[in-house]
Amino acid sequence: MSLAPETCDRFIRIDEVKRRAGLGKTMIYRLIKQGEFPPPYKLSPFAARWSEREITDWIDRVKHGFEGKKRRV
Repeated sequence: MSLAPETCDRFIRIDEVKRRAGLGKTMIYRLIKQGEFPPPYKLSPFAARWSEREITDWIDRVKHGFEGKKRRV
């Protein structure tokens, strides 16, 4: 039995978050502090990971604009 892709989620590291979001580490943490970016899950005192689904959702919201405007092609 396999799960549908929508129900699967995985944790990703900061390097992958930076690559997908197109942002640097400092900007990511600044946006987290402002409540505008998904915060990481602390798996241990030395390991933080992000939800792949939450990052994908954030990218979808941002690429269409915070006001719901769609970009003209």
